[in-house]
Amino acid sequence: MNLTKQPKKTLRTDARALVESCAGWNSRLAARRITAFLDRELAGLGLTAAQLGLMAQIAALADDTLGALAQRSGLEQSTLSRNLRTLERERLIEITLVETDLRRRAVWLTETGARRLEAAIPVWRKAQDKLAHSLAPELVRELAVQSEAL
Repeated sequence: MNLTKQPKKTLRTDARALVESCAGWNSRLAARRITAFLDRELAGLGLTAAQLGLMAQIAALADDTLGALAQRSGLEQSTLSRNLRTLERERLIEITLVETDLRRRAVWLTETGARRLEAAIPVWRKAQDKLAHSLAPELVRELAVQSEAL
């Protein structure tokens, strides 16, 4: 008969178990750490990791509407608009009404934005290489792919 003593169940032990095993908490913690690392690496460019990601999303796909960008980036439209305002103020993107449907808006990189994105990509690649020494890129991508089902 195995009589190993179980630790006493308390709020502290339950909270510790939650912190250690919660997918939501741990994924947010990892995202904040990765974002902080990338922000430090990109600081010399005057762009955050979030801004660089949005600019890349804008440049990558043909559907240039804000709705499509919000869906691809996983952001609510109000959050997306707030994030895009900074890029627009810096004249890195342009937002305009869609001629065929004045209720919709489209976004694209300006020439300045395209040049800034082009200059940022080599810095981003170096940062990704550094990050890959601590965190497998396949693991991060798989997490994103698997979470799509949610």
